[in-house]
Amino acid sequence: MPPIPNFAQFRPRLLDSLHNYSRERFVKDLGAGVTVGIVALPLAMAFAIASGLNPQAGIWTAIIAGALIAALGGSAVQIGGPAGAFIVIVYGILERYGLANLLISTACAGVLLFLLGFLKLGTLVRYVPVSIVIGFTNGIAVLIVLSQVKDLLGLDIAKMPVDFFSQLRVIARHLDSLNLHSLGLGIACLLGLFIWPRLFDTRARASQGFTTRLLKLVQAVEGLPLQRATRMASRMPGPIVALVTLTAFAWFLSLPVETIGSRFGGIPRALPVFALPDFSWQTVRLLVDPTITIALLGAVESLLCARVADQISGQPRHDPNQELMAQGVANFVVPFFGGMPATGTIARTVTNVRAGATSPVSGIVHAATLMVSVLVAAPLAVHVPLSVMAGILLYVAWNMGEWREFTKLRQAGSHSALIMLGTFLLTVIFDLTVALQVGLILACILFIRRMSTLFQVVEVSRTPESASFQLYGSLFFGAVAKLDPILTLVESSPQGLVIRLDLQSLQSLDPSGLDVLEQVHKAIVLRGGRLVLAGLNAEPRAVMERSGFLEKVESL
Repeated sequence: MPPIPNFAQFRPRLLDSLHNYSRERFVKDLGAGVTVGIVALPLAMAFAIASGLNPQAGIWTAIIAGALIAALGGSAVQIGGPAGAFIVIVYGILERYGLANLLISTACAGVLLFLLGFLKLGTLVRYVPVSIVIGFTNGIAVLIVLSQVKDLLGLDIAKMPVDFFSQLRVIARHLDSLNLHSLGLGIACLLGLFIWPRLFDTRARASQGFTTRLLKLVQAVEGLPLQRATRMASRMPGPIVALVTLTAFAWFLSLPVETIGSRFGGIPRALPVFALPDFSWQTVRLLVDPTITIALLGAVESLLCARVADQISGQPRHDPNQELMAQGVANFVVPFFGGMPATGTIARTVTNVRAGATSPVSGIVHAATLMVSVLVAAPLAVHVPLSVMAGILLYVAWNMGEWREFTKLRQAGSHSALIMLGTFLLTVIFDLTVALQVGLILACILFIRRMSTLFQVVEVSRTPESASFQLYGSLFFGAVAKLDPILTLVESSPQGLVIRLDLQSLQSLDPSGLDVLEQVHKAIVLRGGRLVLAGLNAEPRAVMERSGFLEKVESL
């Protein structure tokens, strides 16, 4: 009877976190959830707009997926929702396949993510080389920046193309429609996001090179009775401060800039409506590539985010399989409410941890905060300038990219540098699907090449009647060519040659390696000689015994 597969147990971390849950912990989770909910509102709208969707698509994704991932996930403090990494992917799928097929791809990716977790394949994501992750992350950051140039400059472009070079050409052709008001608001937003958190952090001020006069001025203000107000202001998220102040500024001065209202007509003050997309199996077969792309990117992003959360929160280590199952449920559900792909979000998760979160309750509170904010403040969103949203996304892209890794390429080694740069360029020039495919293939090829260099054949002695060799490492398909000198020696030697192979340092043997040993043995026997194997380890011996090869040769 075949063994029963060992499937993952569906047990959300929330169940364990609620054990001995206290009022003190709830107060911490409540404060953290409200803080993250406020931070998530502008980001959710910005991600949806940049992806070519209505802002409410991002908001409802943050609410529904955020609540499901928190309630069903395997991490205590991870926040889920729309992420910057999906902007380029969603925009490309939307342009090539349309909205209905984007929803179908997202739902299918949810099923795939759930199966990955259910089959306990969550740990496989860790086998994706870090150089590939850095390459496509930096590439996505560059594409996000490029996608926001239109709104940042206020260019009169009806629709941006998908590919990199076409976007550059379209932007260059429309530079004469530059809107200086939009540019000013975008730059003010971007500068404000960089400066705001550093105004209230003495160490950050010093590290960022604040001038002595400005530093003394800020310190003097902090010493006044306004100190309490300063502390309260320091807790306000930068994106919210930028969004509110610059929107009020643009509305008060009636600046001629494009807003959420002028492009989308505002955000409806109503709950989303459940609707089934136009589904057919024929369509699903055509959406294999976008489905796999969404699922793979969602898995990598969510599990990387969960690992970061483990490192900074002090909470018990996350369950990767449970996290993937929760991500699968969330991505399966949100398309029925017009949502976009969701995953774990590092920026919001870090905010959640630093705000004092202790359990998934904070993630549920974050979703509830978003819902209340939308229902109350939806009419005000019509006045938000799109250039301000572009400034927020530029800040996200800057923080998203691991730019310092490019300065360490010489230290990383030629293989890692080639994979990182190759993935980066392919992501920017083509798309993430091609980058991941080529990056993984390249990583495998370079790994095989590196492993083959670790296998060595050393000649120990040689006489007219015999020769002795010692084999080191792993004899696998990538290293079999190194046995060619032994075959050449056998074919060019007189009859009756005895070949002795010392396999004491041979750690593993695959079918290709066994096949070349059989070729050596046949060549020796045809010339009346003998093959002697010495010092066999357990793993190579087991392979030879199963194939019957060990019975044909002499072993010591």
